[in-house]
Amino acid sequence: MKNLKNIFYLALFGIFFLSCSTDDDEVTPELVPEVIEAYEALDVSYGSDNNQVFDIYLPENRTEDTKILFLIHGGSWVSGDKSDMSSVKAFISALHPNVGIVNMNYTLAGINNPPIPMQTEDISMVVDYLSMNKSSLIVSDDIGFIGLSAGAHLSLLWSYAHDVNNQVDMVCSIVGPANFTDPAYYDNVLYQPVFQLFGNPSIEFLESASPYHRATTSSPPTLLFYGGMDPLVPTSQGVDMDAQLTTLGVPHEFHFYPEEGHGWEGENLLDTTSKISTYINTYIETE
Repeated sequence: MKNLKNIFYLALFGIFFLSCSTDDDEVTPELVPEVIEAYEALDVSYGSDNNQVFDIYLPENRTEDTKILFLIHGGSWVSGDKSDMSSVKAFISALHPNVGIVNMNYTLAGINNPPIPMQTEDISMVVDYLSMNKSSLIVSDDIGFIGLSAGAHLSLLWSYAHDVNNQVDMVCSIVGPANFTDPAYYDNVLYQPVFQLFGNPSIEFLESASPYHRATTSSPPTLLFYGGMDPLVPTSQGVDMDAQLTTLGVPHEFHFYPEEGHGWEGENLLDTTSKISTYINTYIETE
């Protein structure tokens, strides 16, 4: 009887031992983090006009903190295309692969079709589209702007006057008109077609359409580039914008190339891209 009892305890111990061994030796599969693939969509429509389309490029392994840079082309508000910003897009993708990019077209102005508020409303539509789809796109609400010429004007104006949700973390203006009431602009016969395009508006309207007049103490960090021999944008546009931002205490940089016109190449272009890259690192790039 005693032997049977011993056998019983040995069997019970064996079952317990085996069960413990099974638990200890069980291989727990490692949790493999989900890979977020890069996303690209071209000519995404956001309105009924043929020009109301944008391209979007989102990096792989992005998070809800991934910010988006908007690229706004120039063309005197009446022409141009997002393809004009292809080199800027390539530069950002190469040096800042963790940043999302939206390269957008907007409705072009014409007779009886002034650029303001039409074109800033187009920007608002794309910003709203991204905000409404941020969960599925896996991006942040925070954005930045790089604009060229008329696109720089629109970038500054939207960032200063239409960013009602404080989404803009930086804005870069490359040879952008900033103040339509500047005598060097307003009183110069060379620029009268611009005012005709805007519908020969009042001074009050021109002030409302001028980043110089719309900047406030809470305007986002601003990067300005201007050329001293620009035949399209008076030197005073950049100089006065710099002074206004200084007065308001807005973080900004003003870079002036005395011998350059409405755009440049060579060493000064390298200098410009280097300074833009530093700004992106500071205000847009996520760790």
